Amino acid sequence: MEPTPRVLLLNEMANPEWTSVPFEGWAHARALAAHVDGHLVTQIRNRESILRAGLREGEDFTAIDSERLAAPLYRIANRIRGGEEKGWTWVQAASSLWYYEFEARVWRRFGERIRAGEFDLVHRLTPLSPTTPSPMARRCAEAGVPFVWGPLNGGIAWPPGFGSVRRREREWLSYVRGAHRILPGHRRTRASAACTIVGSRETWRQLQGYHQRCVYIPENGVDASRFHRSVAGPVRGPLPVAFLGRLVPYKGADMLLEAAAPLIRAGRVVVDVIGDGPELPRLRALVERQGIAAGVRCDGAIDHARLQHRLVESRVLAFPSVREFGGAVVLEAMALGLVPVVVDYGGPAELVSEGTGFAIPLGSRTQIVERLRERLAALADDPGALCRLGERGRERARRLFTWEAKARQTFEVYRWVLGRRDSKPDFGMPLPDPTGAGPRATGQHLPGTTQREG
Repeated sequence: MEPTPRVLLLNEMANPEWTSVPFEGWAHARALAAHVDGHLVTQIRNRESILRAGLREGEDFTAIDSERLAAPLYRIANRIRGGEEKGWTWVQAASSLWYYEFEARVWRRFGERIRAGEFDLVHRLTPLSPTTPSPMARRCAEAGVPFVWGPLNGGIAWPPGFGSVRRREREWLSYVRGAHRILPGHRRTRASAACTIVGSRETWRQLQGYHQRCVYIPENGVDASRFHRSVAGPVRGPLPVAFLGRLVPYKGADMLLEAAAPLIRAGRVVVDVIGDGPELPRLRALVERQGIAAGVRCDGAIDHARLQHRLVESRVLAFPSVREFGGAVVLEAMALGLVPVVVDYGGPAELVSEGTGFAIPLGSRTQIVERLRERLAALADDPGALCRLGERGRERARRLFTWEAKARQTFEVYRWVLGRRDSKPDFGMPLPDPTGAGPRATGQHLPGTTQREG
């Protein structure tokens, strides 16, 4: 019987009471606890939430206080980006700087124990960005302890024709993203890591030259305890379509409303826009201008505990985001049996396979609206297909993308790094051809690849 791996989990952004990356970091770490003897190391801002979740400080987790640098840098980044919902690259850039302080303090706390062999490996779960180096990668390599980092995700380019959206998002820093390569430790982190878990095909491309030590596991997961209901019964009346996400320009809720408008006026489709953000007033004005208020629900965000109950009122998730790294909302909808319709660009298109949903080709704004309208019209004409597609999507989400499933995948990465399995793990998900020719599969295939249209 194999010994249980002793793992030091670096998880600066782990918080059970927040959303997005902090919740991902928390959920992934807690799922791993079923497989490893792990100790969580996080930032002090997460301490109270983790204590309320029942973990014991000093035994289960350690909170590192790096606020001396993190707090002022965060305030500066927020002033520059002009608001909480815009200019995320500024926050990422600032976090890359304060993360050096976090790992320096982690090493002072745990360095001797790492060198003494108290841990079989060290895994950096968050930050997710490949632009943030990890000085501990080199230190662990010198100590003879394998270092794993990831899932890493980010860097997807802004698509052509969406420059105005990019400017409305205040993503000025994205024009010079490549400057992260001059950060101290950039090359050394990649060279020292025993394994890099890449969370997207774009990140795989960015790590050219290190693929022999990379494993592809998509970034996002779904909490099966939060999303356990299922849509039921045939569709009667207008096709119910949901949008879920922050209401910011690049998510494309306005494109959905424009695409659906003639179908709503014809009584064929109704749309539920779930979310809040700076675009909400603009979307409500669009609804009034298009004369579709009778077929659109647009009343802001709801509590996450009630989200699944709201989502199962719909049968399709339309999510035409033009620059999405992960796509957790797609998995949440799939887990409930909704059929996703996404743009074939970025993270969501990596989650939707043939027979579970649709990825419409990326194009201009006008083309995306037209293609989305065509797809919604086809689904409204053939609602019987939704049950079959939804059930396949639900099975796929639960088989591959629950946090428990991802923990099992990560555990196999640990076994490979520790020499307890002969071959690098391959979970059968398509990867891009290193020549740039397009996707290819690396082993045992999943049923189908992303369904393309056009």
